[in-house]
Amino acid sequence: MEFIIQLVLGAIGGNAGGALLKDKSLGTLGNSIAGAIGGLGGANILGSLMGGNVADAAAAAASSGMLENIVGGGVGGLILQVVASLIKGAMTKTA
Repeated sequence: MEFIIQLVLGAIGGNAGGALLKDKSLGTLGNSIAGAIGGLGGANILGSLMGGNVADAAAAAASSGMLENIVGGGVGGLILQVVASLIKGAMTKTA
């Protein structure tokens, strides 16, 4: 279930990045793919960084895990979409 949340929120974050920075948009499909990949990475990185600070209570761990998936997925998706766009732009200029 976490995997799907990360993918979906990453795709949403990627499309948000494309909407915010219209000149960096990769199109709906490109934004979604880059965002989904970034969502997986972002949520996993955030989970690793926050892993030691989670309380031992099961409820706290569950809510913290969900928060990591939501924030990490969305932000990771947005970041990777923008980075992919910048790389694409740099490659297009040199070609």
